[in-house]
Amino acid sequence: MIGRRPPTIDSRRYGDAMRLARLLAATVSAVVAATAATAATAAPPDTEGTQPIYDYASAIREQVWVQTSVDSDADGAPDRVAVRVIRPRTDRKIPVIFQPSPYYAGLNDVPNHDDIDRDGAHALRADVSANRADTITFAGYLDNYFVPRGYAVAFADSLGAGGSTGCPTSGGRNETLGMKAVVDWLNGRAKAFDSAGAPVEARWSTGRTGMIGGSYNGTLANAVATTGVRGLETIVPTAAISSWYDYYRANGGVVAPGGFQGEDTDVLAKAVLTRQNPEVCAGVMAALERDQDRETGDYSRFWAERDYLRDVHKVRASVLLVHGLHDFNVRTGQAGQWWDALAANRVPRKIWLHQAGHTDPFNIRREQWLNTLHRWFDQWLYKIDTGIMREPIADVEVAPNQWQTARNWPLPDSRPVVLRLGDGTLGAKPSVTRQTFIDNTARTAEDLAANETATDPNRLAYLTAPLTKQTRLSGTPEVTVRADLTGDSPYLTALLVDYGTAERFAGVRTLPVQDCIGPGIEGDPGCFNRREYITATTPYEIVTRGWIDVRNRLSPAHTTPIRPGKAYTFRWNLQTTDHVFAPGHRIGLVLISTDRDHTLRYPTGTVVGVQPAASHLKLRLS
Repeated sequence: MIGRRPPTIDSRRYGDAMRLARLLAATVSAVVAATAATAATAAPPDTEGTQPIYDYASAIREQVWVQTSVDSDADGAPDRVAVRVIRPRTDRKIPVIFQPSPYYAGLNDVPNHDDIDRDGAHALRADVSANRADTITFAGYLDNYFVPRGYAVAFADSLGAGGSTGCPTSGGRNETLGMKAVVDWLNGRAKAFDSAGAPVEARWSTGRTGMIGGSYNGTLANAVATTGVRGLETIVPTAAISSWYDYYRANGGVVAPGGFQGEDTDVLAKAVLTRQNPEVCAGVMAALERDQDRETGDYSRFWAERDYLRDVHKVRASVLLVHGLHDFNVRTGQAGQWWDALAANRVPRKIWLHQAGHTDPFNIRREQWLNTLHRWFDQWLYKIDTGIMREPIADVEVAPNQWQTARNWPLPDSRPVVLRLGDGTLGAKPSVTRQTFIDNTARTAEDLAANETATDPNRLAYLTAPLTKQTRLSGTPEVTVRADLTGDSPYLTALLVDYGTAERFAGVRTLPVQDCIGPGIEGDPGCFNRREYITATTPYEIVTRGWIDVRNRLSPAHTTPIRPGKAYTFRWNLQTTDHVFAPGHRIGLVLISTDRDHTLRYPTGTVVGVQPAASHLKLRLS
């Protein structure tokens, strides 16, 4: 889940990078007298870009509660958002880098649904133990790097989390409006109060705001951007969701984020419900469990509320989009569909695709990332022409530590290629009219994809001939399968596989050495451990995958039963990707039913019959 796993992404704890801030009053009072003269004479940024001219130790730290336009806990008062701000001590108005999060106060221990084996029980064990933190936290590198350069950095608890009131809803409209209220306050359009209840205005703010964050944090940035709120100049979503339906569902099927079977919107909401008096949200939690519908998996009004693609035409902010090509948590399809929608609406944008999983590029390409992010914020928040918008639009890591740029993405020179299914081949005519396999829920996709040339009763595999040249895939693959099913499982799963021995990404490890990327104070030194890739030589790799519940073949919103043994045509997308197939490797399509680590598991034994002559795979290749 984007909330509960121990992420390397700088989100709920920023791993080892989260530090406890010093008490606000003590920090400010200790440095005011010694630094007033420095603040008054600080120079403005010049056309070379903002410089670290402000004293970090004397930065102003304050906490306010911003009043929102919603009352999601139904207590008769508008919800309030707890916001912590750190900003340089200066008389000049400054822009704001804003990171919202439901994670700053820790998480509750909430078990996942245990209904994934559909011949077993369907109950949810409601065992919640809170570990809400009472201390104010400033997480990650943003404050250390950007405050000396003349930026305010704001951290806000999402509704229902930490010091905020209201209730979490896993992407519901109230969460969007809660974070929008912070942007409004920074632009003088919303009220805020200090701990004593006195009004607080952000007169120090230019109003220009950039939202940033990974995972849930970046998802909130996407959501607020779709309101079209004025003052939100740019967003930097990393590993972020663009449609919650596609996070917990896929083409009518109930699908879990990788490694977290049984998770759903109610589980996540209970995990981040760390506000005081969480019992006031009991009704909201019950409604989430009811309305998410783990039986049909149909797209509904519930999911439409959490589908930011519906309002992408309202986006005014520029977008620096970042995603890991090995992210099986927030899958790459979230980035692909968001990117395509932004392009269709001519939103100023840039994309970074890296080889790692659910992590921030700060962890894997630190120097280049800080330089890019610095120039991006200077461009959009200080309106300095840094030249970044005249550079290639895409930075893609095609193999560990091998980066390439492109003027657009998917690659402009890539073309759709249709590969027909043959007798175990891709791109050749079949001699048989029907091929079958038997679903086996005990086997993983990785197991079923192995041994490409072996006959396997639990899958069908189709391979190209060995490639004669390097071939690059970019974009979103699509598969069309004519098939019949007899049995309990309603799933069809397509795996796109690179067959051929190669050294491939296998993880990220933390090193004992540190980089100090900016000044700090006691308890917050501005230094972070370096990280590096782990690679491994493997005979194959599942490049991407996709699922469909065959009962939703006509629409994700409607379940239409199939007749056992009757053939239907099914068409669905795999997750967006960018992948280079080396010469001599073979492109493989493996068809299975249950994907044990992602889909629900119905009783083993469903027989799937595929008509290869009426089936094909579509890829964008260059």
